[in-house]
Amino acid sequence: MNYEVVIGLEVHAELATRSKMFCGCPAVFGGQPNTQVCPVCLGLPGVLPVPNRRAVEFAIRAALALNCAVASVTRFDRKNYFYPDLPKAYQISQYQHPLAKGGYVGIATPAGPKRVTIQRLHLEEDTGKLLHLPGGDSLVDLNRAGVPLMEIVSEPELSSPQEARDYLMQLKAVLEYTGVSDVRMEEGSLRCDVNVSLRPAGSAELGNLVEVKNLNSFRAVQRALEHEVERQRALLEANRRVVRETRHWDEASGTTFATRSKEEAHDYRYFPEPDLLPLEISPEWVEQIRSQLPELPGKRRRRLVDEDGLPEHDAAVLTASKRMADLYDACRAGYPDPKTVSNWLMGELARLLNATGRDLSQVPLTAEHLIGMWRLMDQGVLSGKLAKAVFEEMFRTGKDAATVVREQGASQISDEAQLAAVVERVVAANPKVVADFRGGKEQALGFLVGQVMRETRGRANPELANRLLRDQLRPG
Repeated sequence: MNYEVVIGLEVHAELATRSKMFCGCPAVFGGQPNTQVCPVCLGLPGVLPVPNRRAVEFAIRAALALNCAVASVTRFDRKNYFYPDLPKAYQISQYQHPLAKGGYVGIATPAGPKRVTIQRLHLEEDTGKLLHLPGGDSLVDLNRAGVPLMEIVSEPELSSPQEARDYLMQLKAVLEYTGVSDVRMEEGSLRCDVNVSLRPAGSAELGNLVEVKNLNSFRAVQRALEHEVERQRALLEANRRVVRETRHWDEASGTTFATRSKEEAHDYRYFPEPDLLPLEISPEWVEQIRSQLPELPGKRRRRLVDEDGLPEHDAAVLTASKRMADLYDACRAGYPDPKTVSNWLMGELARLLNATGRDLSQVPLTAEHLIGMWRLMDQGVLSGKLAKAVFEEMFRTGKDAATVVREQGASQISDEAQLAAVVERVVAANPKVVADFRGGKEQALGFLVGQVMRETRGRANPELANRLLRDQLRPG
């Protein structure tokens, strides 16, 4: 039997506020365990929560950027569940009256563009963090407890692990562009739970849902879904039942494992949070926030194609990260050739970032550095090969191109008299190759050019070296 894959995502993004959701404790990553806490986020008796206005503003900003309808009245609820890393044993969240509904994220698929509907976007508080020790004990760090968390739930409209990955990448880009979250998946500020089921092709009824929790990388999301799809397919083809449950992903083994049966909403016993009044959100406030939205990834991508003439692929890669897109725009403001800018950012820069495991915020490289290097190339001071070496040094040290060229003697030799002397020595030292070339073996010239480059340690202008060699080897 053929089966259809049905996937929905629940994405949790920590908001980039200075303080927590319901108290004044700092909401920053790191710090000594259990030092960024107070009676409110510890859930001590007699305390009262106070909503963080900035967190509400950030959630509205994200909702508008994701094309959602913002509620005029929203309310907090208590989600009752045993949280070993949340001392009060319940979470303040939103259930019946979320902050926003009904937006979408656009993705590209082999069948064409696709809009994935956002079911709801709501606010809640994050939990603490558990550290499980080899002997079976666990330690808890409550610094993260109470950090503002935004949950974005999609409708089950994704039909493959690749679509789920693409959706998550587009969503991450929107959150980064709006500045509501630093979306650092490696620090846990962007996490994803995936819900996946299989059903007979053409059926309208969903199969038993399996949730895989706390995935914190694009690769983990795709791999976990690929494994889970095949696991469920094998069960169904063997006429066995897929159990509705929550599972976790084990990166080392590449498999999921069961942790508990899947809860329904009523199992959490949601009820209105008695310590918080409903929030009324005025249309004027919403429109003020809307007016401050930046240029979003889709619009920026279109601009790079329509105005700069870049291919769709280049524009998509460059705008996937706000930092990369900002660097591109800064380079274009001082250098006229968009394709040169695109090629270097997507090529050498991306290669070094991947090789070093760093992002742009950790690299002392500026648009001015790159513009200076390209101008030296245009002036003939740097060849393409030498420029790559100069670029690596700029990437590593933050020095500008002119300084690197001066310190390393990396400028291209374009002086005809200086290079002619090298060509004469190479011709004299390789009589057999010279004879081969004069006998009609055109490829012999490439060997001689290589020898010139070798003697000048790659600094010779290759076009000039080629011309001078041909002049030397011309009969008569």
